[in-house]
Amino acid sequence: MFTLSETSIVTTIVLVAFGILGWGFYRARPFGKLGILAWLQSVVLMAPWLLFFGLFATGIYINIVGILFLVVASAGLYIFLGKQLRSAGQDELIKQRANQRLAAEASSEGNTTPDAQTPVGIGEIKIEVVSIPENDLSAIKGIFGIDTFFATETIPYQEGVIFKGNLRGEAQEIHARLSASLKERVGDRYRLFLVENTDGRPVVIVLPSRNDPRPMSLAQKAFAGILLIATVTTSLEAAGLLLGFDLLAQTQRLVETLPIGIGLFTILVAHEIGHWLLAQRHQVRLSLPFFLPAVQIGSFGAITRFESLLPNRTALFDISLAGPAVGGIVSLLMLIVGLLLSHQGSLFQIPNQFFQGSILVGSLARVVLGSALQSPVVSVHPLVVIGWLGLVITALNLMPAGQLDGGRIVQAIYGRKTAGRATLATLILLGIVSLANPLAMYWAILILFLQRDLERPSLNEISEPDDARAALGLLALFLMITTLLPLTPGLAGRLGIGG
Repeated sequence: MFTLSETSIVTTIVLVAFGILGWGFYRARPFGKLGILAWLQSVVLMAPWLLFFGLFATGIYINIVGILFLVVASAGLYIFLGKQLRSAGQDELIKQRANQRLAAEASSEGNTTPDAQTPVGIGEIKIEVVSIPENDLSAIKGIFGIDTFFATETIPYQEGVIFKGNLRGEAQEIHARLSASLKERVGDRYRLFLVENTDGRPVVIVLPSRNDPRPMSLAQKAFAGILLIATVTTSLEAAGLLLGFDLLAQTQRLVETLPIGIGLFTILVAHEIGHWLLAQRHQVRLSLPFFLPAVQIGSFGAITRFESLLPNRTALFDISLAGPAVGGIVSLLMLIVGLLLSHQGSLFQIPNQFFQGSILVGSLARVVLGSALQSPVVSVHPLVVIGWLGLVITALNLMPAGQLDGGRIVQAIYGRKTAGRATLATLILLGIVSLANPLAMYWAILILFLQRDLERPSLNEISEPDDARAALGLLALFLMITTLLPLTPGLAGRLGIGG
């Protein structure tokens, strides 16, 4: 049975959620179809959890299979609505440009009432995609030369223009020269991208700077703060579960969870500091982290957006690798120190099968603990558990998918095409593994919802990271595999793990 206070808390959460949805509908309605579709996406995202908490408040509990079914159905509807929203947005953009063109033409002809004389029909209007003024376009064309990029063809593209031609030198140097010349001629109003065309040849794309990534809004900052509080809570709850009790039901035991909870959160913060330090080095702005709370392991990590354009793929690699590197090193140190401090009578008594769940953790434990792993139950220091969870969180973020750190690393080293294929393969693999491990399903859904898309192209998308960075990237992916891949019973037996 649920206590009155627990039911009141859950009921309050449900009522607040419905209030937020109602306010969202009120705000979305004036924007017509676009606003309603965006509002429906938020409804779809919240619906599984509203249903779960609503039934929970009435004493009905949905098992894990039911929750996964609701979340998968929600993901499918969310993606469907997203396609509808993008289609409606493109239609609206075409209409706006058509109306702007009509107004401009009417104004140039001295006609102040075009609607009274000219019927508006989208099918009758020839829409020009290029929105760069002729003077700016002429100035942009002037940056090219026979010793940098010899432009041979100009093609309209979105709100900018593509220049096809021949690259006459090293990509990084040419991009720097062209960008500097562009800034001298037209100021900071345009951005120059050097990318590969579908035929593998370099092309230059110039887009207005208004398409640059936008800084976080106040609402997004508030949401990041809410997720931060939620992640602190789930870290402490995970610590309580490791200690054998439910913190939410026994809040008076909060102090007992602090060492493990703080240890987990330290790893998360170290991860984000790694990203921030390398972003500062490359003069790239990052958003505040959107932490992902998870009761099972405390957190799945965090989502961090780039708030400025990346100069090149090397910057993408450095910033992406830095977080897992720092977080992984802190986790590994905690694990090793915890193994060294472990002795008979340590706080945690765990079955030896625990060390068969990871090739990396099992191998390190065998080196440090030796024959102790042959006992059915092994006494370990709390740092072992904290370090292991930190390695799992780091490894999950190193999966080569979308905008995860691992996906960004693969994109930086091998390019967008390979990164797209790696994302699809990772999602398929997670779907297969989820048949036996619900944690894989949660992670696959999070990727599908929030991070399946690749990172936007760098300003210089042609120059690749050097061989040393490529080797470090492969090492990171290898450590991810050894962390998540379990030992086979035969290999565990040969290592002396288990009886």
